[in-house]
Amino acid sequence: MGKGLALRFKNFAVDIGCDILGSLLFAISVNMFTAPNNIAPGGVTGIATLINYLTDAPIGTVSLLINVPLLIISYKALGKHLTLRTLKTIFIMTLMLDIVTVNIPPYQGDKLLACIFAGVLGGIGLGVVFMRGSTTGGADIINRILKKRFPHISIGKITLFFDSMVLISSAFVYHSMESALYALITIFVETRMVDSIIVGLDRGKVLYIISNKSAEIGKAITVEIGRGATLLSGTGVYSNQERQVLMCAVRNHQYPAVKKIAHRIDPYSFMVVTDAGEILGEGFRGIDSTSL
Repeated sequence: MGKGLALRFKNFAVDIGCDILGSLLFAISVNMFTAPNNIAPGGVTGIATLINYLTDAPIGTVSLLINVPLLIISYKALGKHLTLRTLKTIFIMTLMLDIVTVNIPPYQGDKLLACIFAGVLGGIGLGVVFMRGSTTGGADIINRILKKRFPHISIGKITLFFDSMVLISSAFVYHSMESALYALITIFVETRMVDSIIVGLDRGKVLYIISNKSAEIGKAITVEIGRGATLLSGTGVYSNQERQVLMCAVRNHQYPAVKKIAHRIDPYSFMVVTDAGEILGEGFRGIDSTSL
């Protein structure tokens, strides 16, 4: 019971830390780069940026108010757990936007540089938040609800639709088509950065090792690298001999060590290496945190 409570507290502390870091980076991208340069990237933040331009209302507070009805819908459609996690993240994001970074010196140089840096910082920030299974509300909630009800609908298309509405609106509000085009660049860079954080961390390699000492190699991998392995039964087509095939999933930086272990134990072992676009489960990111 004590260990379970300690583990939950540790996970909660990590969640809070990631929310603070991610929200801080995202808030800097908004208050330093996008808002001062009349760039309204998609989503609720983009809408709040436009309202801020028209009324001078705080971006974080406006985002929070827009998210209130969405959170109510989320509570009914997606459940209590996800809604509370999202509420926690939105609250921290509001503090970062309206208090911590509100007086940060704005960048008013090259707008293209502003777009790129906003996309990089915002993408890293959102990626850190998403990595812990939380969301920033807004389109993320709508995406989850629609995906749950209509699994065949592409989340990318849903996001593109909402972002397009914001971009079109920004062209009218700012009286500038360039503002919408710059926002498009920011969205593109931000999306790529989110993908790099979320998917990139879970990329790795899957190794298939055929050897008379597969079990010994597997134990060495478990002890020396801390990765699990699975023994599969196989039969050689030419020799018709049964052999055990060791399958192991590792992160990219762990691959050289596995190769050395296999060569050390059996210099004649046969290894097939494939790239894994995503690895989920124990030792990697949990499967239940991927439905973003």
